[in-house]
Formats: sequence, C-alpha cells, structure tokens
Amino acid sequence: MTSLDLAFLATGGLALVAGLLAITSTRVVHAALWLVAALLGVSGSLLVLGAELVSLVLVLVYVGAIVVLVLFALMVTRAPIGPDTAHAIGWPRRLLAGLAGACVAALLASVLVPLAGGWPGRLVQVRATDSTAVAHDLFATWVWPLEGVSVLLLVALVAALAVSRERS
Repeated sequence: MTSLDLAFLATGGLALVAGLLAITSTRVVHAALWLVAALLGVSGSLLVLGAELVSLVLVLVYVGAIVVLVLFALMVTRAPIGPDTAHAIGWPRRLLAGLAGACVAALLASVLVPLAGGWPGRLVQVRATDSTAVAHDLFATWVWPLEGVSVLLLVALVAALAVSRERS
C-alpha cells in the first residue's frame, strides 16, 4: 500500500465520519461545520486522485460560498442554535430512514457501476483533460449560468437580511 493510498483512505475516512456527524448532529451550526469538514475531506480525496482543479472548485464554491451563506443566514435570522427537541423522532423512523438510504445507494450503484465500466480493475481509463480547456468552457460557455447562480446567492443573502430585520 503506497502513501497515496493511505492519504486517500485518510481523507475518505474524514469525509465519511464528518458526513455522518453532519447528518446526526442535533445542532444546526455544528451540522454546518461538520459539512465543511466533510467537503474538505472530499476535496482532499480529489487532490490525492490528481484532480486539483475540481478540488479547488469544490473548496471555493461549496465551502467558501454555500456553507458560509448557510452559516450567515443562521446568524442573521437568529435561528435556534440548540438541540431541536420539538422535531425529535423515534428509533423506528430512524431505522426506516437508514433502510431507505441504503436502498437508494444500492439503486444508484446498480445504475452507475455498469456505466463506469464495471467494478474496480475493469474500469475504463478516462483521458485527462487540460485545465485550459476546462477554463475555456467555464468562462465562455458556462459564464452566464454561473453568474446567474451568484446573483441567486446574493438575492438569498439580501432576503435573509430583510427577513431578519425587526419591524419598528
């Protein structure tokens, strides 16, 4: 086992554990912070795999924009930060939710694994893409949809500020 394999296992384990803590956390702010840790673990895994551009975009877009927007919206709207006991569910519903999640994961795997060429060892080699081609597509073809998303996030931020203001 090489050092890259160990680094991939470590970052994948971080993403898995932080993702589980994000969905099982009873505090909203803690869940958002665990989401940051999970996204950083996925970004580290992508970095180990050699997809530096995708890793950087993941950090910039998801960690740098969306999670910060969620945290800002939580702070501005003065949402309850403590555990939410009013919406607590029992263990049978949690078990059913876990079973439904496992069924969805199995369904996705049954569809996506054959599309990728089979199980590891028989996977199709993908041709490496140059970063300049990705940058050209990003700033030529997809520039307006990306600007639209940035305007949408700005509108959400202004709306959160407007909703949180007290009427005087």
